[in-house]
Amino acid sequence: MRIVRLANFVAPRSGGLRTSLGELGAGYLAAGHEPVLIIPGRHDSDQQSAQGRVITLRAPRVPFTGGYRMLWRRRPVAALLSQLQPDSLEVSDRVTLRWTGRWARTHGVPAVMVSHESLVALFRLVPLGRGLSRRVADWLNRRTARAYLRIICTTSWAAVEFERIGARNLVRVPLGVDLTTFKAGPSGAAADEVLLVHCGRLSAEKKPQRSLNTLASLRADGVPARLVVAGDGPLRPRLERRAARDGLPVRFAGFLPGRAELATLLGGADVAIAPGPAETFGLAALEALACGTPVVVSAESALPEVVGEAGASVTGEDLARGVHAVLARPETSRRAAARARAEHYGWPGAVEGFLAVHRACSQQGRPA
Repeated sequence: MRIVRLANFVAPRSGGLRTSLGELGAGYLAAGHEPVLIIPGRHDSDQQSAQGRVITLRAPRVPFTGGYRMLWRRRPVAALLSQLQPDSLEVSDRVTLRWTGRWARTHGVPAVMVSHESLVALFRLVPLGRGLSRRVADWLNRRTARAYLRIICTTSWAAVEFERIGARNLVRVPLGVDLTTFKAGPSGAAADEVLLVHCGRLSAEKKPQRSLNTLASLRADGVPARLVVAGDGPLRPRLERRAARDGLPVRFAGFLPGRAELATLLGGADVAIAPGPAETFGLAALEALACGTPVVVSAESALPEVVGEAGASVTGEDLARGVHAVLARPETSRRAAARARAEHYGWPGAVEGFLAVHRACSQQGRPA
């Protein structure tokens, strides 16, 4: 199959979505298919890569997102899709690219939407009111469910908002983790300190300030903790000012482009913190688990489902209680539990799950 994939908000310095697209594309290619990825960028380009063909269309930056770009002009994207003649379409943005479902139906192409975000969770972060937020999310989700043959959700938590509206074309396929690159390594902490790591984009919906709150509480409790923040984003200057003002031992490492470098950081930590309340899967948390590092997560997100007993989940703006709970466990057993949990999520299984959805859509027949 020629599987054409579309995604917005993907950049050279972005994280989980970029990683997922790369791993899935490489898996499709290895299985004998022809993956083609279309993403926005600074310049037009068309290149072959380890994940197959990658076409970049010049697109403007979206204000206040820290450099993300968006394919907002439909005509050139539609023309490119017609030229590529996909056997199957896979879309990874159900807000700005939902129109591609209608294009696919018009052109007789089976189409799949991958739900990488929860609208209900994201709308909780804006002051619309709970009732209005849910009604708007339900309206958008119904339109999405009607537009595509299948909706792929990566966790049961992410699927709830579609189940509530009675969507019958829902499929659950978890993502994976690179179990070779991300593996246990030597500790990066001194013998008399606790090393915390926060890995993720520093933007409002990720709630990175919760990691600083956690560090401050731990130190107030007498725990000799320090924090390394891996990632960048629009909130970084504010977080740096707060750390300096409060005298918190935080190192802002910025975006780490090398996967091996990130694995070294995650594997050397005592505890990873994943505070985002709207995460539908949490690939960085899974990478930490693969390195043998337990993760403390927001109980509001899908991460308790992913992390299981290999970490702790906490509600609220301060995750220190979860860190205390994790550190109370013997180090050897908590690290073994983390790695064992990650081994449930390999990329080969994720690739096969996604391909099974594409095959089922093809067998169902192209939409009229």
